[in-house]
Amino acid sequence: MARVKGAMMTRKRRNKVLKLAKGYWGAKSKHFKMANEQVMKSLQYAYTGRRLKKRDFRQLWIARINAGCKMNGMNYSTFMHGLKLAGVEINRKMLAEMAVNDKAAFAQLTGLAKEKLA
Repeated sequence: MARVKGAMMTRKRRNKVLKLAKGYWGAKSKHFKMANEQVMKSLQYAYTGRRLKKRDFRQLWIARINAGCKMNGMNYSTFMHGLKLAGVEINRKMLAEMAVNDKAAFAQLTGLAKEKLA
């Protein structure tokens, strides 16, 4: 039986990692061992970052909604509670967009929330 050597697949795998490491500083873009370590770490950062992005945006939306609520004489938590009692199901992303770009419609929503709380 002939001996099979894995040179082609090994080279392919290493080149794939080195391609991902392109642009890294120093030996991290040239030497496979260091590049492999850095690529694995970078992929972990990317995975974590995709989850943190969701948190960051939700935090931003809440801050914008709160600012809009303050202009209309209430705070975020009472506003959200009032909307829930009124049966309004608008997500925070759209509420934040309204608070920034459509102040009149947002003021109507705060009025509705105040009515339901009273």
